[in-house]
Amino acid sequence: MHAPMLILLLSSIAAADAAGIGVTYGRRATSLPPPADVARFLARGTVLDRVRLLNADPLALRAFAGMGLAVDVTVPNALVPRVADSVAFARQWVRDSVAPHAAAGTNVSRILVGRDVISQANRTLLLCLVPAMQNLHAALLATSLHRRIKVSAAHSLGVLAVSTPPSAARFREGYDAAVVKPLLGFLRATGAPFMVNAYPFYGLTSDAELDFALFRVGAEGVTDAGTGLVYTNALDAQLDAVHSAMKRLGFGDVDVVVAETGWPWAGEDWEIGAGVDHAGDYNRNAIRHLGSGVGTPLMPNRTFEVSIFSLFDENLKPGPMSEHHFGLFHADMTPIYDAGILTAPESVGPVSAKVTPAAPAPAPDAGAADSGGRQWCVPTPAADAAVLQENIDFVCGGGMDCGPIRPGGRCYEPDTVQAHAAYAMNLYFRSNGQHAFDCDFGRTGVVTTVDPSFGSCNFT
Repeated sequence: MHAPMLILLLSSIAAADAAGIGVTYGRRATSLPPPADVARFLARGTVLDRVRLLNADPLALRAFAGMGLAVDVTVPNALVPRVADSVAFARQWVRDSVAPHAAAGTNVSRILVGRDVISQANRTLLLCLVPAMQNLHAALLATSLHRRIKVSAAHSLGVLAVSTPPSAARFREGYDAAVVKPLLGFLRATGAPFMVNAYPFYGLTSDAELDFALFRVGAEGVTDAGTGLVYTNALDAQLDAVHSAMKRLGFGDVDVVVAETGWPWAGEDWEIGAGVDHAGDYNRNAIRHLGSGVGTPLMPNRTFEVSIFSLFDENLKPGPMSEHHFGLFHADMTPIYDAGILTAPESVGPVSAKVTPAAPAPAPDAGAADSGGRQWCVPTPAADAAVLQENIDFVCGGGMDCGPIRPGGRCYEPDTVQAHAAYAMNLYFRSNGQHAFDCDFGRTGVVTTVDPSFGSCNFT
């Protein structure tokens, strides 16, 4: 098979247009499972493809090596001023906290600078945010990791002075010119997203607002008088408020990511809406809605990356009872409630008795009728060549035998990144159990029942 034929084959494979589902992995609790067990469970037992660490704990980073999940790490607020003041310190932090793990197979995707920096009453920390991001980006450039790892920060809705109606939203006075505009300019220049922590739970003032917050069918819509657009759920309104504020400053083209959202399964008597049923409804509906492609009234026809807060309850956090009970799983990794993120029972282990059965596999198409039930992993048709080269480097640099795609090897021709990536990604897929997540590669891989082998190059 020549290169054009291989490309034609790849372009005939449909890839899911999903923006990704993640989880926040906080560890402020007295009894939690080892990170290695957590990483294995997330990779094998859930549909999640991303995890956000609230620090850069080396034990946790090592645990996710080779698991395929994208990992966001966080620079603690206490270190932000030092990172901002010194490029040398930023480079040292990247060399110590990120580079070794990226080299060892942990798919570090982002470095997040601080937590809720803009909404905190600390002007020194606030003015350090963008310089710290710039220094970290320079450090990634120095280690050639800038194409793999983006720098951003997660912000609460406290960054907005006005959030309702969405069309009238704007950033807090005094922060827009001094901090937010430079921040958005940096994100646009580096291709990183604006990340927001959106919690409709915290916007509740009465039980009457629950249906609107929980995406319930029949919820009374709210009309934005400025645009005439109707909102049927609170999360859409919050995301559009952020988009409007960004657009007001001339940055409506910067991507918006839901860095955190969630719902507590328990709370104080006075905390409206806290409860297991509501938590399950909210998280299932949020995941479904943000991944549906419907989008929001101001950002239609798109999917959103979303991370659910949080993986476990954290009993060492301050605040009311709800702050301790956002967890999806108990410490033994059995689900507190069904959030719709578990895979097939046989892949989960101790939690298998409580998981939701996997949906039946789709019937193979006519072109795959003779595949004998076998599957292969190949690049998605639109995958960027530079990212595919990174996939090749990851697989072949991890000890797997890539001799067939070396010069003179039986799969060296056609000598294209797409063809070599198809071989390398399939090699990794078949060597790691042939789970769907073993073919994710940052959403550049897709499982097919069409055998891509050609000539003496046998992909099986």
